[in-house]
Amino acid sequence: MIHAIIIPIILGFAIFLCGMKLMELALHRLTGPRLLDALHSSTATPLHGLAMGTVSTAILQSSTAVTVITIGLVNARLLSFPRTLGIVLGTNIGTCLTTELIGMNIHALAVPLLIGSFGTWLLTALFKEMRCLPRIGELAWLEPMRSAAVAVCGFGMLLAGLSIMQSIGPAFEQSALYDWFMTRSSNSLLWGVAAGAVITAAVHSSSAVIGLVMGFATIGAMPLDIGISIILGANIGTCVTAMLAAIGGSRGGKLVALTHFALNAGGAVLFLPLAGELASAAEWLSHSPASAIAHAQTIYNVACSLLALPVCYLPFWRKLQKTV
Repeated sequence: MIHAIIIPIILGFAIFLCGMKLMELALHRLTGPRLLDALHSSTATPLHGLAMGTVSTAILQSSTAVTVITIGLVNARLLSFPRTLGIVLGTNIGTCLTTELIGMNIHALAVPLLIGSFGTWLLTALFKEMRCLPRIGELAWLEPMRSAAVAVCGFGMLLAGLSIMQSIGPAFEQSALYDWFMTRSSNSLLWGVAAGAVITAAVHSSSAVIGLVMGFATIGAMPLDIGISIILGANIGTCVTAMLAAIGGSRGGKLVALTHFALNAGGAVLFLPLAGELASAAEWLSHSPASAIAHAQTIYNVACSLLALPVCYLPFWRKLQKTV
C-alpha cells in the first residue's frame, strides 16, 4: 500500500508543485512588471478586467498568484475593489489552460522538454556567466531566453509529476479507501465536492488535483460525474490561499478574497445538480476521458464567469467601495 500509493503520490505532488512554482516564478520574471502595469491600467470595466484576469492567469499559470497579486494591489490602494471583480472572474477562465494542456495527453513530452530547457539554460550560462563569447553575453535577449527555458523546465516537471501520480491508479482502485469513497460519492456527489475542496486546500493546487482525477478517469477508475464533483470542490479549495493572503490586510483586500470564494462556492452550488448534463456536454466535445475532465472544467469556469459578469456592473459595488 505505502510503496504503491503513498510514495508515488508524495513524490509526484512534490515534482508537480515544484514545476508549477518554477513556471510561476519564471513567467512572473519574464512578464511581471508589465503585467502589474496592465492589471492596474486595463481594468476600467468588469469586461476589461475579465479579459485581463484571463490573460494574466494564462501567462502566470496560477489563478492563486494573480488573485494574491490583486489583493496586494488593493491593500496598497493601487487598485480599487470594484476593478478587481472582473479580474477574479477571469482568473478562473485562465487557469483552464493548464488542465486543457494536460488533457491533450502529452506526458511523453516531459523528458524532451526537460532536456531541451536544461540545454537552453546551459547555453545562456556559457554566454552570460562563463563569458565564452563576451559580445553575445551582453545581448539583451539572453535573460528572457533563460526565463523561458526555466518556464519550459517547470512545465516538463509538471508533466513528469502528473505521470508519477497517475501511476497509482490501478493500486488505488484495489484499495478499501477507493471502495469507500466511490460508494458514498455514488450516493451523493457532495462527497466528491468535499474531497476536491479539502485536498486542494491542503496542496494549494487545483491543477494537481484535477490532473490526478484525469489519470483515474483515463483508466476507467472514476466516472465522469464524480470527477466533475471533485473539480467543483477543487475550485472552492483553491480560494484558501487567497483567504490566507487577505488576513491582516485592508477591508478591500478581504472583499477580493470573499468575492473569489463566493464565485467559486456559488458556481459549485449552481452546477452540482447539473453534473450529468455537464458530463454529457464534455464527453461530446472530447476524444478521451482525460480531455472530458479538462473540457468540463473549462465549460464550468467559462459559464460561471459569464453568468456572474453582469452582476459586476451593478451600482452596489461602487457604493460598497465608498465604505472600504
